[in-house]
Amino acid sequence: MAHTFFSGSIPDDRLYCTRYDMWVKVLADGEALIGASSFGIFLAGELIAFTCKPKGAEVEIGRGMATVESRKTVQAVHAPISFTLLEGNETAEERPGLVHADPYGAGWMARVRPLRWADEKLLLIDATAYRRHILKLEPEARFD
Repeated sequence: MAHTFFSGSIPDDRLYCTRYDMWVKVLADGEALIGASSFGIFLAGELIAFTCKPKGAEVEIGRGMATVESRKTVQAVHAPISFTLLEGNETAEERPGLVHADPYGAGWMARVRPLRWADEKLLLIDATAYRRHILKLEPEARFD
């Protein structure tokens, strides 16, 4: 079977975690949305289940914030920043295909209150740097 190369979007309006292939978008009120990047979803394969931690959970950077199940495996979704969970995306839990189909829109995973944003945002990179990171791993990658 031939290797399928990544093709997808990497929006400029958020920051990215290369270790976990996640994105963070800070909202006007200081809260943030977190989701899996389209590249991370490409690596995981088609998602068939998504479950977020319960509302109010405090999650440290690098710790599990949710689980996803794909046809390949069940795995933890690691937090790209430390936060208090304000809400998980219940719609995406009911319809996990949203995470795959619209990872930067309706398929977001968590709305959070960052705990150490000033320090931890320095560990994230912008979209241009994230595209370069992907190209190092997948030289044939194409971006929308």
